[in-house]
Amino acid sequence: MSSESISKKVKEEVNLIVDQFNRSVLIDSGRRYVVRIKGIFLYLDRDDFGTTGQICRLKYTGEMNRWEFAIYKYSSGRYDQNEWFFPGEHLVDGTIEGAMKAGLEAYD
Repeated sequence: MSSESISKKVKEEVNLIVDQFNRSVLIDSGRRYVVRIKGIFLYLDRDDFGTTGQICRLKYTGEMNRWEFAIYKYSSGRYDQNEWFFPGEHLVDGTIEGAMKAGLEAYD
């Protein structure tokens, strides 16, 4: 893995995971997660009924089950990897699915 970017193969896997989550968990809800990738970071935004908001940022560590998590804090307008007092924090498990589940509880 390059320390500066996520590989094309990993990007494809990320998109499959997010698409599957959207189809299985968020189906018919008017919501969906949207992926943005910049360098080694995966940003998970959520489109809620046509309005997109930031949810969390994951840092790629080289393993698909060991992403580093940072929740988006609207109060400060930034991602905070040290914030662990929010609804859904117990769902953060290093996976993309866990981050999306936590985001659903944190920003319902």
